[in-house]
Amino acid sequence: MVGKLQEIDVSISQKLLIDEKQKTLRFFASLFAHSGDSWFILPALFIIWLASDGLAHRYSALFAGAVVVQASFVILIKQIIKRSRPEGRWGSVYRNSDPHSFPSGHAVRVAMITLIAWGLDLSVLKWIFTIWVPLVSFSRVMLGVHYFLDVAAGWVLGFILAGIVLNAQAFFYQLFPFIF
Repeated sequence: MVGKLQEIDVSISQKLLIDEKQKTLRFFASLFAHSGDSWFILPALFIIWLASDGLAHRYSALFAGAVVVQASFVILIKQIIKRSRPEGRWGSVYRNSDPHSFPSGHAVRVAMITLIAWGLDLSVLKWIFTIWVPLVSFSRVMLGVHYFLDVAAGWVLGFILAGIVLNAQAFFYQLFPFIF
């Protein structure tokens, strides 16, 4: 059963791969793939936190904390499952620093951020993020650093983590008042 599921997953993933000759498409997929990197997201949230007050200050801290928690969960799960990334050349930084693919940390992160934005009712951002989720997630498969099921599992984990963060907001605000 697991073998058949992996076979289907590999087949779907291979159909989504962008050929290396399609340079323009690969360029845009690369931009979207990197836009979900935590080393871009966390500094941006830190700048917002430093430069703002009120809800923007509070929410940037909440999102940053959620990203740190998310990364910890993903690393733990990857170390337990140890599914190797698909063969390929693109994404050497990911392949060298994190050889495991399940689940996609990018998919978890962008799904979680988007669902938190919906839970906080962040008007325009929630719609922009909703478009961002499949662009980041599928670009990871299209560039060959993840399988389709890595992304699907990432969305599920992102949904769960967003629910936890939203339900624990008041607790976080009380526990870390100096941050929020």
